[in-house]
Amino acid sequence: MATPTETVLARRWRMDVNMATFEAPDWQLFPAITEFQPQWPPNIEESTTYDSDGWQENEKTGQEWSIEATFNRKATPDSTAFSPVHEKLRTASFAYGAASKVYVRFYDRNGLPEAYTGRVLVEWEDQGGESTDLGQVQVTLTGDGPLTAIANPVTP
Repeated sequence: MATPTETVLARRWRMDVNMATFEAPDWQLFPAITEFQPQWPPNIEESTTYDSDGWQENEKTGQEWSIEATFNRKATPDSTAFSPVHEKLRTASFAYGAASKVYVRFYDRNGLPEAYTGRVLVEWEDQGGESTDLGQVQVTLTGDGPLTAIANPVTP
């Protein structure tokens, strides 16, 4: 294998939203993302005992994950409908129970092995702005359950 020498770009990430059910998924592209920040920090608890000779010890006791994404809001040319994928997240942000949870997957659009899927709760924040600004929305997708590594769907 060749030694990696090329720096990857932030725009390598692509995200899809399941527009159907978990059992029969219909993955559709989440269009127009301008910023994308996935995170999966562990919960670390200090576990030092007298036996450590003064060195602090720690244990990983849990894991959480989230995605912060900003995107340009998209509408049909006649301005009668928004992107159905965007709408799936917007309506989930108002819902409770099962209707408030959406399955997403995100992966390296170039086929590198990094790819994940999981269920999220949605926070929707319209960015507003001045009369010349683009209509943008920031969503925070908070993981509900595990973030699971998957085979990259664009890898041949």
